[in-house]
Amino acid sequence: MKPFQKPLTGAEEKYYLDCLKDEDSEKAKEAKEILVERNMRLVAHVVKKYQNVNEEMDDLLAVGCIGLIKAISSFDAGKGRLATYACRCIDNEILMLLRSKKKSARDVSIYESIGQDKEGNEICLLDIIEGTEEHAADQVDRQDTIRCLMEGIEKVLSPREQLIISMRYGLNGQKEQTQLEVGEKLGISRSYVSRIEKKVLNKLKNYFENM
Repeated sequence: MKPFQKPLTGAEEKYYLDCLKDEDSEKAKEAKEILVERNMRLVAHVVKKYQNVNEEMDDLLAVGCIGLIKAISSFDAGKGRLATYACRCIDNEILMLLRSKKKSARDVSIYESIGQDKEGNEICLLDIIEGTEEHAADQVDRQDTIRCLMEGIEKVLSPREQLIISMRYGLNGQKEQTQLEVGEKLGISRSYVSRIEKKVLNKLKNYFENM
């Protein structure tokens, strides 16, 4: 990878941003290329926050670069520095990528079996999320399954783990939230929430297997 070029000074940045006003000129195209090249260090700085996610850094840099280009194209010079605005755009672009990939991963985990109840029936976390109208017999079975799961959650999970899994799957009156939302509210990273979630699922699975 080529070393990043030095950032532009305030005066240089203003000059090249002014050049962008004539969108169809060669001068504007050249100015845009320079603004991108001289702000790649900023992209790398934002991407560094996501070094613990399961994505290639080169892929994140490429996505972050898209965010930078969008920022340069839509920036209003009367609203502060480009760097501040660009950071938000780069962040948004990366988060969009991570959310789209996480959504499909979560769809698998919520249906994944974590063990069996006393009668040998498969149990998954979906079983404790409120569903649609049921027959009386189904309601009894479902309530029994919920009871088994809640007992397991209270017995094998720490208070922090109980809170995180409740926030993630909408248990105990909590609103269902993404890993990113949980992480922001608890002051931890999305990847750390993901690791705790996987650990919790394994704990519950082991609990029901050993019942």
